[in-house]
Amino acid sequence: MTAKPPIVEIRHLFKSYQRESLAVPVLYDITFDIAEGEFLALMGPSGSGKTTLLNLLAGIDKADSGTIRVGGVEITALTETELAHWRANNVGFIFQFYNLIPVLKALENVELPLHLTGLSRRERREHAEMALRLVNLEHRMDHYPKELSGGEQQRVAIARAIVTDPAILVADEPTGDLDRASAEEILTMMERLNAEMGKTIVMVTHDPRAAQRARVTRLLDKGYLTDRSEQGTP
Repeated sequence: MTAKPPIVEIRHLFKSYQRESLAVPVLYDITFDIAEGEFLALMGPSGSGKTTLLNLLAGIDKADSGTIRVGGVEITALTETELAHWRANNVGFIFQFYNLIPVLKALENVELPLHLTGLSRRERREHAEMALRLVNLEHRMDHYPKELSGGEQQRVAIARAIVTDPAILVADEPTGDLDRASAEEILTMMERLNAEMGKTIVMVTHDPRAAQRARVTRLLDKGYLTDRSEQGTP
């Protein structure tokens, strides 16, 4: 089978943070590709640079040097305004603590990213309802986050992440705040999004069980990319 072309191309990426007068290096000369439709797990000890790398390829943060191309667009060359527009149209975010707006119902939380599009109010509702159906939560769309379990809140967050049909889903410890059963449910849902909808997923995790659900695992250690392992085949 012919390998799919990369959707993400990272070349010679360096990143440091300023701490008073001292520059603290975080990532050193990171170079690798992510194929379209890949489910990638980024693992490594705390402080290894996993979340920093995730934020860079999602366009949340800026590198010191090097390039990142996503879908042919060199995001490292975009202005802040261009980057914000690019993120809204190309990246879906799944966070450890859900980041739902407590005063908004599930449906309204899922609709939020669509306010940056040209969709009408009716179209936004239809898209949000469809996303909630995909995560089996259409019966909870009128509930507030506090009325939902942790697993249900994360499913709402996944619906919000996919509602704009982004090119990439980035997930930062998506099961870190869940019990085992809920975590397994979320990982199965992410597997389905990858296998059935062809979504490219990049997931940061400390949990080896979560990483086993990905097709590819990459290891970061003290800012260096150290290894790649294949869990399965498409």
